[in-house]
Amino acid sequence: MQTYEQIVSDIKKKIYKPIYFLMGEESFYIDEITSLLEKSILPEEERSFNQSIFYGKDLELGTMLDNARRFPMMSNYNVVIVKEAQNMKGIDGLPSDQTDPFMLYVENPAKSTILVINYKGKSLDKRKKIYSCIDKNSVLFESKRIYDNKVGEWIIKQLKESGKTIDAKAAELMAGHLGNDLSLVARELEKLVIVAPKNGPITMKEIEEHVGISKDFNIFELQAALAKKDIYRSNLIVTHLGQNPKTKSIIPLIAFYYTYFSKLLMIHSSSDKTKQSLAALLGVNPFFVQDYLDAARSFPPIKCMAIIGFLREYDAKSKGIDNPTTDDLELMRELVFKILYI
Repeated sequence: MQTYEQIVSDIKKKIYKPIYFLMGEESFYIDEITSLLEKSILPEEERSFNQSIFYGKDLELGTMLDNARRFPMMSNYNVVIVKEAQNMKGIDGLPSDQTDPFMLYVENPAKSTILVINYKGKSLDKRKKIYSCIDKNSVLFESKRIYDNKVGEWIIKQLKESGKTIDAKAAELMAGHLGNDLSLVARELEKLVIVAPKNGPITMKEIEEHVGISKDFNIFELQAALAKKDIYRSNLIVTHLGQNPKTKSIIPLIAFYYTYFSKLLMIHSSSDKTKQSLAALLGVNPFFVQDYLDAARSFPPIKCMAIIGFLREYDAKSKGIDNPTTDDLELMRELVFKILYI
């Protein structure tokens, strides 16, 4: 199993392997490696003859292998790319009592072919023989879903690679709004890189204008208002969120606050309450630890546990359980009322 950095480094050095099997739940890195291979192995004038791109749902295993065994025309390489290969029968192995043509190819691939297989949304069963065979004879890469609490750091790193900077609070705000789908986050970052000031950091002004996150009415501002038990501002923010097409669903709000109040419980149960220790425990930037400590004083353990119960209740209601008519905005208001007045 190789890392993303190892694979990209080798490709940039023009060190190619006959097979790349790219699998996992996070499509961003799979797409990045595929795009790099697609653009770097062959010069543009050779691609029409020696580069084939297929989609798994429209492809038979035998057709893929026939193309992989084809010799290149006036080129060093024949490149075969299979996207969405998880939809192709036989690619993930056959029963042990059957001859597996794909495994036979992996054991003895064509020397002039580079076969790139995108296997998205899941990973090969490590117990199957095909897994160990690919791992031994090919580039095997597993793209795992990033944890929610690491997305802010990922945003900062990605922008740094593009020569841009962003402060930690703005990065965490984007992470909380966009979630951990890195392909979606990357598209928003591309917009920001284009519009960002040449010599300054990306600010909330650019984020508000081009990503659609209000600097005054967002889940982090609601978090601060709840921690201060600010009834007026809490309701003002909830109303704004509920009326904005991008934030009107209660589901992301529930997920965010489930994580938030779970972290407050972690603070209450921790014997070491130094900021550095709590930052590591919570998986957050030390910059935000004081905010969590302030909130923990407003919400003792018994209240945190009760609120988590409310979150589960309203998660069910948002899905129509014991709630045939109430819309998400009204559910948000009810939930915030219960959090404030517990």
